[in-house]
Amino acid sequence: MASMGKGEILTALWDKYVQQAIHLRRELHKQPELTWQEEATAARIREELTALGIAWEPCAEFGTLGRLAVDKTGPHIALRGDIDALPIDEKSGMPWSSQKQGCMHACGHDGHTATLMMAAYWLKAHEDQLPGPVTLVFQPAEEGGHGALRMIEEGALSGVDMIYGWHNWPAIPYGQAVCPEGPVMAGNGTFKLTVTGQGGHSSQPEVCHDPVLAASAIVVALQQVVSRRLPPQDSTVLSITSIDGRSSPTVIPDQVVIEGGFRIAQPANRQRLGELIEEIAGSTARAYGTQCHVEMFPRYDATINHAKQAALYRDALAEEFGDGVISQTTPLPIMASEDFSYYLKEIPGAFALIGSDDGQLQHSRPCHNAQYDFNDALINRVARVYARLVGAPVPEHSS
Repeated sequence: MASMGKGEILTALWDKYVQQAIHLRRELHKQPELTWQEEATAARIREELTALGIAWEPCAEFGTLGRLAVDKTGPHIALRGDIDALPIDEKSGMPWSSQKQGCMHACGHDGHTATLMMAAYWLKAHEDQLPGPVTLVFQPAEEGGHGALRMIEEGALSGVDMIYGWHNWPAIPYGQAVCPEGPVMAGNGTFKLTVTGQGGHSSQPEVCHDPVLAASAIVVALQQVVSRRLPPQDSTVLSITSIDGRSSPTVIPDQVVIEGGFRIAQPANRQRLGELIEEIAGSTARAYGTQCHVEMFPRYDATINHAKQAALYRDALAEEFGDGVISQTTPLPIMASEDFSYYLKEIPGAFALIGSDDGQLQHSRPCHNAQYDFNDALINRVARVYARLVGAPVPEHSS
């Protein structure tokens, strides 16, 4: 048998690492952990980094920063993967399904973690060829826990020049992606409206101040905020998701609670939308002889890519997937939200959504669905993109 050439050796090594990363992904999938509870996940990540000889440090309790090529003089690039799961009972039926009731990697963070670890395997093996330092950011608490903010507060971006991240996206076909200049994902927030009136017997509505009627009018009025009070060019979504005025069939209650959420593409619209919700809810409630207390809960800002880094990211994606990689049919911004936005408010960087729908049913299920499963083929492809972004060599694809 002829000896293997250098390119074949590199490809074989890459393929070996891919299989290790897939195994790790499925291991993590079996043992998911919720936001700010990722103790075992963090321990497993740190164990793997230690075995590789990659220096690491804890950050934000269950976060981990891996350091490579720290003495190199080129641009310092950070790559991020999130590690937390969701409070969902898994129904995917996969052999590696969650072994924890009420907890599931339903958003693919296990795959993001495994992809970043795949990059760690490869970059460590080629550390001497890296042009600049690389920080591997394994971040906890993306699912509403503001993990990125705490990572930043504890120094995750110290000395870092730019940062890249990604999210698998089942609504985009496998082999396509989006990485625009400007907003790629929306900002979000929630609100709670407490409508207080005067309850009483349903046979005497004239002596009551009916909060159910007032709440109904408020819901209808709020549907006009996006269509009539904000510019149609700005992507905005406002949804009422809960009305709680439980009583009995013959009793008008004293109070009704309305809850909902919103998505915004432009950060400036956050304050304006809050003002409109308060104005419309308050004035409508008063028109029905009731009062409305408004509580606004900001969550994440829009994820807004920097132009130079987004262009570099698109080039790396095109090198891996081909010139047609950028989806022309995906509406932007995606109205879901990401705490990667915190990083992009601090330093230049870019975030991509990379398609996972290859025709298999579990890869087309939306994120946060109980039948969702991460597409393991993305580990290979996205790790190659990450290697290109940091200037590492990339082997040929296997035949």
